Amino acid sequence: MTQPMRRLACLASAAAFSLGVLALPASAQVVGEVGVDWTGNDIIVEAVADPQIKGVTCHVTYFERGIIDRLKNGNWFEDPSNNSIACRQTGPIEIGEIDLGKGGEEVFRQGRSLIWKNLLVKRIYDKANDTLIYLAHSRQVVDGSAKMAISTIPLYNQNVAWKNGKPKP
Repeated sequence: MTQPMRRLACLASAAAFSLGVLALPASAQVVGEVGVDWTGNDIIVEAVADPQIKGVTCHVTYFERGIIDRLKNGNWFEDPSNNSIACRQTGPIEIGEIDLGKGGEEVFRQGRSLIWKNLLVKRIYDKANDTLIYLAHSRQVVDGSAKMAISTIPLYNQNVAWKNGKPKP
């Protein structure tokens, strides 16, 4: 491979990496950990800031099994799909480029088993009611999960800055 070709390949790799990093969902910060029982099971509380909406923080809870529980009950690599979410305005709201479709967009993803299950948080904008909806649910590759939780942030009568202008209902 010639020197200019190598340089071009390096630039292409760096660009692909940069785009991948920019497209990553938000990261979570553990803000609480509550011991549930003597087997080491815990309830974890994480704070997740929406990367496209400044001034919104979601708190997500989930159950994490301890080693004794894993040995006793099997399913070594899996945690239950139990989760909860509460989102609130924690500063002035500034909305960047968000997906306005009915399917919304992923804000956060975290693996809840070795390879098969994820805890997801999606944001949906309800134009008719001028409300942000945050949906937390688990996803399994095989059969999904019906356990979910939602939280809403009404934008009605709020001083909200829209990067691309407020969408019309």
